[in-house]
Amino acid sequence: MMLSMRLPTSSAALRRNSRRCITSLPSWATLDPTSLGSATTPHSVTNLVNGQWTTPAKSLIIPNPMDKDAPPVCTVPDTQPEELTPFIESMNRIPKSGVHNPLKNVERYLQFGEISRRAGAALSDPTIAEFFIQTIQKTVPKSHAQAAGEVKVTADFLNNFGGDNIRFLARSFGIPGDHYGQFSNGHRWPYGPVAIIAPFNFPLEIPVLQLMGALFMGNKPVLKPAEKCALVMEQFLHLLHDCGMDRNDVDLLNCQGPVAESLILNSNIRLTQFTGSSRVADMLLEKTKGKVKIEDAGFDWKILGPDVEDVDYVAWQCDQDAYACSGQKCSAESILFAHENWEKAGLFDKMKENASTRSLDDLSVAPVLTHTTKDFLGHTARLLEIPGAKLMFGGKELDNHNIPEVYGAVEPTAVFVPLKEMLKDENFEVCTTEIFAPFQVVTTFADDERSLVIEACERMSNHLTAAVVSNDVEFQTAILANTVNGTTYAGRRARTTGAPQNHWFGPAGDARGAGIGTPEAIKMVWSCHREIIMDTVVPSGWEQPKAT
Repeated sequence: MMLSMRLPTSSAALRRNSRRCITSLPSWATLDPTSLGSATTPHSVTNLVNGQWTTPAKSLIIPNPMDKDAPPVCTVPDTQPEELTPFIESMNRIPKSGVHNPLKNVERYLQFGEISRRAGAALSDPTIAEFFIQTIQKTVPKSHAQAAGEVKVTADFLNNFGGDNIRFLARSFGIPGDHYGQFSNGHRWPYGPVAIIAPFNFPLEIPVLQLMGALFMGNKPVLKPAEKCALVMEQFLHLLHDCGMDRNDVDLLNCQGPVAESLILNSNIRLTQFTGSSRVADMLLEKTKGKVKIEDAGFDWKILGPDVEDVDYVAWQCDQDAYACSGQKCSAESILFAHENWEKAGLFDKMKENASTRSLDDLSVAPVLTHTTKDFLGHTARLLEIPGAKLMFGGKELDNHNIPEVYGAVEPTAVFVPLKEMLKDENFEVCTTEIFAPFQVVTTFADDERSLVIEACERMSNHLTAAVVSNDVEFQTAILANTVNGTTYAGRRARTTGAPQNHWFGPAGDARGAGIGTPEAIKMVWSCHREIIMDTVVPSGWEQPKAT
């Protein structure tokens, strides 16, 4: 692979993107994205609690992810346990009935409809969109197209919930009772004080969609963003305040994991929504006694059926699913089961060719922020020890880069593992371990091995996204009927990385699972059911019956 020939020797890619025109900074902005990672005095992110922006005593330095010799991108508060008192008090002031509900402060449904409309209009403005695109790129390097897509999805979500659509989320229903004067009403009720722990990989889209869902339903959220990208949500909260949101409606806590855990366990937070690793999700679930909704690891499969057509398109989509954002998506294609007909049609060669065009120059290859290069290459080497395994492409460190050693700098990689070897107990766990990086496992199957593919899907632990690339109705139905992934695409154009605002995105087969983006997801995650039975009329001439 000639990938190294297209790699710049410095952070030229981000400098090039920063030349895209931001005609003026928004009036509410407290940073200039073009100076992030180059200014000698880095931007200082702050906390927000009780309507006040505050700066704790300690801070974390966030290095420039593209250039270890450049100035830091920013500093982020390293809030300590003894500094949590204002956050605990803020949460404890919120009643279980929430800030608003169908019977209390109902005007807030309309207020947030207007806030959502204004924020959606703002993010749809090219100058403000570019402000967030560049801010995202400086903290989580990804191509301009990928960052722009994140901003667009967020804007579309906010536009979807403008006007009356927020109170429609809280729609109640009534059922006739047993006698005159009795009827029951089912309501969607908030939890009150809630927490959101957001990941780094989509620093705007994921926290905004969950944050706004919590607010829409009447909760008071405290948001804990990932340290690497906290400045993105800091700026979005400034935008929300400019759109009319009260500063007391959301608290922003920047801290490390154990401090966030201390807040959750020492306040009356009634629900935590967590997006991130399965290890942390399991720990939170145990310590909070189950009061967590999770969207955790996504080891996502794609199955290519026996009907081969549109090979160029399918090869392109496989490349996008596995390697866009350097594979740092919970929906990224982690394993590819290809019917042997696709290999004969040259699919794998086309996938290798597509991967070779990716470059740091346009950020279609970017730093891996949760694995070092050593970790990545070690996992690759372990897979190659499996009998019959082979390196299809990649498996090397990028040349001519200056990415900090705490991050990964690796080529898009694919390792072939024979299906029957993969299914052996001693190999299955390593073959189905999610690597949040530009990496996938590839295997093939014959007509009489379809049941083995279904077995592999059944044995996997996480069931977020999936794709059945086939227009063969019998094959398609057999796979869909025997799998559970919560967001599954089917058909020739099927992909794994579909996370827009127009359909459910979330896992299935897990009672703890959290969705995102749609009315159903918002109601399921951020509200509970409350039934109020009205019984008001005592019949005239009523006589007391005998006790029972």
